[in-house]
Amino acid sequence: ALSRAPVTVAILLAIAIVGIAEIGDYETVLIRGAIVPGMLAEGQFWRIFTAMFIHAGWLHWAVNSWALYQLGTLYEAMFGSARFAVVYFVSGAVASIVSSIFVEFASVGASGAVLGVLGAFIFSIPRSPQWRHQPWTKSLISQLIFWAVLNIAIGFTPGLPIDNWAHISGLVTGLLLGFIPHRVPPPPPSQTTVEVQPYDEDSTLRENQP
Repeated sequence: ALSRAPVTVAILLAIAIVGIAEIGDYETVLIRGAIVPGMLAEGQFWRIFTAMFIHAGWLHWAVNSWALYQLGTLYEAMFGSARFAVVYFVSGAVASIVSSIFVEFASVGASGAVLGVLGAFIFSIPRSPQWRHQPWTKSLISQLIFWAVLNIAIGFTPGLPIDNWAHISGLVTGLLLGFIPHRVPPPPPSQTTVEVQPYDEDSTLRENQP
């Protein structure tokens, strides 16, 4: 399955590498890459993407990495690497931008992008001619909706340092991107079956005779 999800694997490796760098100097990584209020006005646009790879501790890293592994590998295998990359990075970027506008503290994590993938799943499956009639899709969509609602609900818990602006905006962006029609590519030439009629020399001669 991992061979069909190279973008997900690359993102997970990048997050792990940044996590190792955080062990050495977390404050420097946080200061240079986190989402902070007013970052857009100051032209610090790189934070839109760098914050997706930084996490506030090993538990935060583990939870997001596991969720990305579960959702990312499946979505990428089902809908392709290009579509997964668009959903992941656009959702994450919107989450970072919204967070920088409405949140008054520094924020990090891949949660907005991961929730974008979760949201995209909810509409990508029903709009896919390849997957919408599969017997397991209704159960999967129900589970995805449950986890989406639970994550947003937890974000409203008083006292928890959760950036729910990023979560909600990432999820909504993913839901919207899920409306993009899923076009199933034609099979590669090696898998294409060509029907060849047998050649009957006698019948051909009879048809050509006057």
